[in-house]
Amino acid sequence: MSNFNKVSVAQDARTELHDKLSLTGAEVSINNLPAGAGVPFVHSHKNNEEIYVVLSGKGKAVIDGETVELAAGDWVRIAPAAKRQFFAADDTAISFACIQVKENSLEGYTMADAVVEG
Repeated sequence: MSNFNKVSVAQDARTELHDKLSLTGAEVSINNLPAGAGVPFVHSHKNNEEIYVVLSGKGKAVIDGETVELAAGDWVRIAPAAKRQFFAADDTAISFACIQVKENSLEGYTMADAVVEG
């Protein structure tokens, strides 16, 4: 049994990596919206916070009624209860990753959890 999984992601509208990578502690999706498009629904969560990173392009998120402008390199953390919806700019596509994890579940940071070999 291997200690890692690797997958290549196409430019599909949405790719969920949970099953593709056998994730056990998070959900990760890659999302691509063409210029002028938006996610067709508003959503929130019961337990999971979401961390978004804009990979390319620009757009906006509407979070609890507040518009947040987004561009490549931006990171946004959204609490579970917040209502959210994402949109590409009228003239530019947007590509973003979403990392979903249970709020308050982190028990250790990288250095506290790391085991240095050798």
